[in-house]
Amino acid sequence: MMWLGELLKDVNVVSINENLMTTEVADIKIDHRSVKKGDVFIALKGVSHNGNDFAGEAINNGASCVISEDKLPFKNSVQVENARSAYAIMSKHYFSDACDNLRMIAITGTNGKTTTANSIASLLKTAGAKAGVIGTLGASFNGKNIETGFTTPDPYILHKILNKMAGEGAEFVVMEVSAHALALSKVDGIKFEIGVLTNITEDHLDFFEDMDCYAKTKFKLFEQGRIKLGIICGGKEYSVQAAENAQVPIITYGIDGDYDVCAKNVNMTFQNSHFVCDYIGEKSEIDMPLVGAYNVENALASIAVCRSLGIDKKLIQLGMNCLPTVEGRFNVINISGRNIVIDFAHTPDGLEKVLKTAKELTGDKIVVVFGCGGNRDRFKRPIMGHIAEKYADFIVLTSDNPRFENPKEIIKEIGQGIKGDYICEEDRKKAIEWTLSNFCNNETIIIAGKGGEKYQDINGIKYPYNDFDVVYNYFRKNIKPINNLQKTNANIIKNKENNDFCEENEIK
Repeated sequence: MMWLGELLKDVNVVSINENLMTTEVADIKIDHRSVKKGDVFIALKGVSHNGNDFAGEAINNGASCVISEDKLPFKNSVQVENARSAYAIMSKHYFSDACDNLRMIAITGTNGKTTTANSIASLLKTAGAKAGVIGTLGASFNGKNIETGFTTPDPYILHKILNKMAGEGAEFVVMEVSAHALALSKVDGIKFEIGVLTNITEDHLDFFEDMDCYAKTKFKLFEQGRIKLGIICGGKEYSVQAAENAQVPIITYGIDGDYDVCAKNVNMTFQNSHFVCDYIGEKSEIDMPLVGAYNVENALASIAVCRSLGIDKKLIQLGMNCLPTVEGRFNVINISGRNIVIDFAHTPDGLEKVLKTAKELTGDKIVVVFGCGGNRDRFKRPIMGHIAEKYADFIVLTSDNPRFENPKEIIKEIGQGIKGDYICEEDRKKAIEWTLSNFCNNETIIIAGKGGEKYQDINGIKYPYNDFDVVYNYFRKNIKPINNLQKTNANIIKNKENNDFCEENEIK
C-alpha cells in the first residue's frame, strides 16, 4: 500500500482535494473492469475509448480515486495536466523508483534500435557489467526473456520489469524508446544517462501527421532533464536537426565523414565486417559478425556509448568480435549453396538497406519476398514496392501481419509502386515455399518484414507462425523442388500487359 500523495509526487496536478493525499492505494489500473477496492483508476483518452466514460464504473468497482485530465463530478477525483504522463510517473513511484538505481540507456530511431540495444548490452557484459535489454524482442536479463508486446512497454509493465531487473542485480538497462512511447509519455519520469538516435526515415505516418511531426517527437529524447549525453548518427537531414536542437552535449557518429566517432577503411563479406574506428582521435581495429553499412553505423553507436561509459577499447574490440546475432536481423541461412536472408525490414529505409547490402556483397540475383502490415502506415506501401523493384531481380508480394485489412488490398497498394512483373501469393508460408522451390543456386533470397516474430496477426488473432520455421521445415521435407508447388494459387502480375489485380494465372 502507498499513499496517493506519494504516487503523485512529480505529477503536474491541476486540482485535488487535499484530504485525498493520505488515501491508501492498493494498485494502479487503467482498465475499469479490473479495478478492485483501493485501486486508483487513471482515465486515459485513447483512439476509440475515453477512460472518463468509465470513471463511474471504476468507482463502483471500488476505486479509491480517479485521475483524469478533465474535471470530473466525483469527490475522489484528481485533475492532472497530462494523464498519460501521470500514469508513467505514478507507475515509477509504485515500483519503488527502481529505475533511479539503474544506469539507463535509451535508443530511439526508425531502424537499428534492436541491433544497437543488444550490441550495447553485449559489450557491457563483456566488460563485466550486468545489463538488461528491453525492446522489440521483449525484456531480457540473466538469460531469461519475456515478451512485452510493444517496443516500449506500457508504463506499469515497464516499471514492473525495471523493478525486477534491479532486484536481480542489474546495473544497466538498455531500452528501445519508440516515437509512440515519446508521444504517449511512456518514459516520463525516467532519467537516462545516454540517449542514442540511430536514424529517422519514413514510418508511422498513420499515427503522426507528417515526417516533421514524427521527427520532432523523436527529438524529445534530447531535451534537458531526460538524458545527460546524446549520441546521434550524423550527416542526415533529421539527425542534423536533432543535433542542432539538442539541449545536452552531443557526440556524432558515421562512416567516412567529419564525425566524433568515425568508421574508415570499411571492408565486408557476407559473414563479417572490418573497419578502423576513430573515437575522438583514438583509433582501433574492429572485426564483427554483422554486415551492411547500416550495421557499421549501429556498431559505431554501440562503441560510442561504451567508450563514453569508460569501457576500455580492448574490451570493446573483444566484445565486437563476438557479438551475438540478433534474431531476425540479416540472419543468413546457407543450405545447398543457397543464401537465404531473413530480416525484420518493414520500412522503406530498412528494406532498401537490406536489399542493397545483399546485392553488393553477393553479386547474385536478388529475390525478395515481403508484404506490409495492415492498419499501419499505408503511404510507405508503394514506396517499398518501388524499392523492391529497384534492387531486386524478382519480387514475390505476400502478407505480413494483415490485421483487419484485406491482404489482397495491401498487396495491391504495394504493387502500385512496381512497374514490372511480380508474383503475389497472400499466404505467406506458400509464398516462401514457392520461392524456395523455384530459385536454385545463383540467387540470394531475402524474406523481409517479420524477422523473428512468432506469430501472424490476422483479424485480431495471432496465429503461430515464424519465417525461420517455414524455411527449415521446407528443407527438412525436401531439398529438391516440390513438384506440386509448380501449380499454385500464386498469381503473376504483368503490369505492362494487364492492369487487373491478381488475375488468375497459374505459374507454369
